[in-house]
Amino acid sequence: MSGSGQNMAYLQVQGLGKAYGAGLERREVLRDVSFEVRSGEILALLGASGCGKTTLLNIVAGFLEPDAGAIKVQGVPSRNPGPDKAVIFQDDALFPWLTVEENVSFGLRVNSVSGNRRRDIARRMLELVGLAGREKHLPGQLSGGMRQRVALARVLALEPRLLLMDEPFAALDALTREEMHDLLLALHADFQPAVVFVTHDVVEAVKLADQVLVMGGNSIHDRERINLERPRETEAEPFLEYVRKLRGALRQVFEHDQDNGHSKEKTWPHTTTTSP
Repeated sequence: MSGSGQNMAYLQVQGLGKAYGAGLERREVLRDVSFEVRSGEILALLGASGCGKTTLLNIVAGFLEPDAGAIKVQGVPSRNPGPDKAVIFQDDALFPWLTVEENVSFGLRVNSVSGNRRRDIARRMLELVGLAGREKHLPGQLSGGMRQRVALARVLALEPRLLLMDEPFAALDALTREEMHDLLLALHADFQPAVVFVTHDVVEAVKLADQVLVMGGNSIHDRERINLERPRETEAEPFLEYVRKLRGALRQVFEHDQDNGHSKEKTWPHTTTTSP
């Protein structure tokens, strides 16, 4: 089921702006970006590489300072990293010298959780992501999909209320990516965090998200709420209709950026899973 039934806005992004450089070298990356994500909701940021999606995610995470605007978590201004925010990158960012169990329990150790409780939580998370029995393996002994499962287990061990994901499955093969989609949705149904998910894959956005924001020209070009029950049939006509709508929005962004001479700076989204 969709998490969009929750009413409270857990995350509020209001009038966000960010630019790099100065004078003639100044480049505006984000302008007047505003959106809300409710508790238990998945929001996808969809757009070309270079359109500001990752910059926006890093600002929400507290890794970058915005030039303008406000970020609020549960109504309270929030500009710094914290235990209530967890980030998963395309690179799994595991410590190669630590075992799988030690990687999952790392954040718990930083938060002074006792050894026995750390072990119990880590093993429970590994069981949830399908890696029971791999506790003593090193990351180098795992496939890319398994490493992303470990990364997911590590952040969920902290029970964050806000999960920020920067194209975490982009480097995986198509079958593994679909498996990770299903795993993410199953875990999301259990833990119910607010999720902001960066992607350039239209089908991935429609499959995972409750709402999709199409980014282009350093702002939000279009917003689409995905009113489909889960699990979603990627070959069904209602699903494909959303894919067509979002592709149309992306084409409009592309044409606008071509007219303004920005298209060479971006790599444009494509669909990797299905083709209506």
